[in-house]
Amino acid sequence: MGSPRHLLTTQRKIFADSVARGLSAALGLFAAANVLFGLVQDGNLLEQNIWWIDSRPVPPWFANPVILLSGVFLICYAFRPHMSTWRRLATRGGLALLCVASIWNTMAYWGLLTLGEIASPVLTPLSLFVALFLAWLWWHLRKPVEPVAVGPRSRRRVLWRRAVAITAFFAVPVLFPLAQMFTFGLTDYRRDADAVVVFGAAVWPGNVPSHALRDRVDTGIELYQAGLVGKIVFSGGPSASEEILPEVDVMKRLALEAGIPEEDIILDPLGVNTRATAENCVGLFERHGVKRALAVSHFYHLPRVKMAFRHHGLNVYTVPAEETHILVKLPFYLVREVAALWVYYLRPLVR
Repeated sequence: MGSPRHLLTTQRKIFADSVARGLSAALGLFAAANVLFGLVQDGNLLEQNIWWIDSRPVPPWFANPVILLSGVFLICYAFRPHMSTWRRLATRGGLALLCVASIWNTMAYWGLLTLGEIASPVLTPLSLFVALFLAWLWWHLRKPVEPVAVGPRSRRRVLWRRAVAITAFFAVPVLFPLAQMFTFGLTDYRRDADAVVVFGAAVWPGNVPSHALRDRVDTGIELYQAGLVGKIVFSGGPSASEEILPEVDVMKRLALEAGIPEEDIILDPLGVNTRATAENCVGLFERHGVKRALAVSHFYHLPRVKMAFRHHGLNVYTVPAEETHILVKLPFYLVREVAALWVYYLRPLVR
């Protein structure tokens, strides 16, 4: 038997290998699926690789094959970790290219922050965490993976390895959306635009706007009064009771009280959900000549807003609502958004 220190080192290696394989399987599957599904859908409607690595500075004819092959190699490593020399070199080569791209994305983000083009309370973009993981995995694969020793405890060790790998794999679909909410969602991309789309929220009895609704409307009004937009689009659905005014009517009232001219207010009373708002804005933008738009909602909602508009061929710049009250149900909203993001992501495949 080995010394306690040797056993601890071995356990750490096994744990690191298992985590690396689980994360590699998830990231590789996501990367490869985005490229393949984008081709199947005859365009980039499902091209969501931009959420974790922005390859736009590189021509697609080069970036897409690199991402696809890197994803395939990561999947192969996850299921067949004992690699030949050439496969290990190819896997590490792909990781190196992706890591360089992630570092470039991080530097670009910091550059925009420094220049004041964007604003965010979070100074660490998602691309930085991606770069750190890719760099760690590249270093981890510098040597061949040691096989599990055969012995009386081998079966238990294999089961433990698989449990850790599976846990790491399923952690990605949860942590990835959460990371988007707390990085992209909290980033303010405000700039000159033709209009701002403000998403509705609950209205309380007596036609009293909820704190969430008022914060969203006030942020939209602030953008208008700052001269960044010329129109405000209020999008929402009916309230919980017929005795309560629809969300857009209450939003319009708040805007009028703030001195916004009625002719600059556009209502979308059929914006019953995020997807409906994006669909309705296609026609609204055409009728009102909107070429560039901002979108206002709470930070946890903005990644899904961005995705919904991208699915309909619209590019909006997101602005998180300036919150004046703590949302008591925030944990519930975060959990709901994790599921909703994946539903919106997969929806084009079942059309």
